[in-house]
Amino acid sequence: MTADDSQPTPGSAEPGSTEADLIAVRRQKLARMRELGVDPFGGRFQTNTTPEDLQQSYEDDRKVRLAGRILAIRDMGKSVFFVIGDVHGRIQGYLNKKAVSERDWDTWQLLDRGDWIGIDGTTFTTGKGEPTVKVESLTVLAKSLRPMPDKWHGVSDRELKYRKRHLDLMANQESADLFVLRSRILAEIRAFFHERDFLEVETPMLQDVAGGAAARPFETHHNALDMPLTLRIAPELYLKRLLVGGFPKVFELNRNFRNEGISRRHNPEFTMLEAYWAFADFEMMAELVEELICSLAEKFFGTLKLEHKNEEGEVVRTLDLSRPWKRASYHDLIKGVAGTDWFDLSPEQRRDKAQNEFQLEIGSDLEDYEVTQQVFEKLVEEHTFDPCYVTHVDAKLIPLAKLNPENPAVIDVYELIINGQEISPGYSELNDPDVQRARFEEQSGGETQQIDHDFVETLEHGMPPAGGIGIGIDRLIMLLTGAPTIRDVVLFPQLKRKD
Repeated sequence: MTADDSQPTPGSAEPGSTEADLIAVRRQKLARMRELGVDPFGGRFQTNTTPEDLQQSYEDDRKVRLAGRILAIRDMGKSVFFVIGDVHGRIQGYLNKKAVSERDWDTWQLLDRGDWIGIDGTTFTTGKGEPTVKVESLTVLAKSLRPMPDKWHGVSDRELKYRKRHLDLMANQESADLFVLRSRILAEIRAFFHERDFLEVETPMLQDVAGGAAARPFETHHNALDMPLTLRIAPELYLKRLLVGGFPKVFELNRNFRNEGISRRHNPEFTMLEAYWAFADFEMMAELVEELICSLAEKFFGTLKLEHKNEEGEVVRTLDLSRPWKRASYHDLIKGVAGTDWFDLSPEQRRDKAQNEFQLEIGSDLEDYEVTQQVFEKLVEEHTFDPCYVTHVDAKLIPLAKLNPENPAVIDVYELIINGQEISPGYSELNDPDVQRARFEEQSGGETQQIDHDFVETLEHGMPPAGGIGIGIDRLIMLLTGAPTIRDVVLFPQLKRKD
């Protein structure tokens, strides 16, 4: 039996102790450490390996120096098996009273699950084949004053997982693995764009005019300048300024902020990738996104068929990312669910049909094109699971995209739908400043959008034709990992304050 498989060892507190009792016992141990001259909160500890690296490149009779949190203990009196580790990996340790100093042995008696230690020792393999470090000396790095979550049940309460992510990462290896994976996926995304000669740039998060999307911003005030500012809702207008300045390929992995609702697909603070490619169009950007997502699936999961499971581990859906991905026009998809005569009806008839036949909530303030968009979102988007590029949407929906030369009522864009939600929009970018000004003026009647006159002036200096994309990184991670909610892929999701 390894330490990681053992039953918990009873501590100084009696079974059934309250958290306050357990904290009191740990504080007594803290005081005793100080009496022994041991610093309970350590300092620099130089390592030559990690638990993960040691497991991956293990060999016997190797002198090692490593650190980690105590995750499990099996005390056998004069010897102890234990496990130390972090989010990347873990390794078993073995400590024998005769093999360490009296001070180290006394110090060990004051340690608990959750404490951080450094150990020096030599590797060996137990009779049961478990790679192990025989401890020759130990160093206390941090005494944990609160107990870890129960080893056997972990953190199962979802709200607790989100409010106290540190406990979730301690107790649930699946959560830790997911966030390590997220970091590696982000690194791979950066490498993908760097390999294609895109420059990574940074644009302002505090903006005078919240542009690049129709969304309600968070508002603030800059005291020194005595002016109102907003947190950005999108970086688009600044990235296009860089096209005007002569950067042919740029991208930014950025944080955006939208003062809107919270749902399983929405967090007010989220991560977005935007990229712009001079002399390209929306079709070239679609190919780029398809290549990116497929390369991520194959690199990290070894397949283009992604299984999504429920909380019981049952497969509820398998997404097929095999190329080429489907392309369909917005109007054709609407006709497929609302009837071939949908666009021949009067606005009043469309509203009536959406409300009474399709049972959609249609607010009295919605314009006719927004009624059609509601039909699309509820009857098409939410029922589209394998990848589909929805092309040539209504021109009124996106004021920053180029009008289709054959039908100026629609624009040259795609919206990539996978697993019932939009993953990425892509445009042939509008670069005519006069048309852009007119499109802004048409949209500016809403409270959440102002005209960015400085951006229009920038376009007057000449922006090359270009393709642009946005990819919601949080939704992409949900797609790849099968996570059911955005809160599972954001380390610290926004939650309502507890009273």
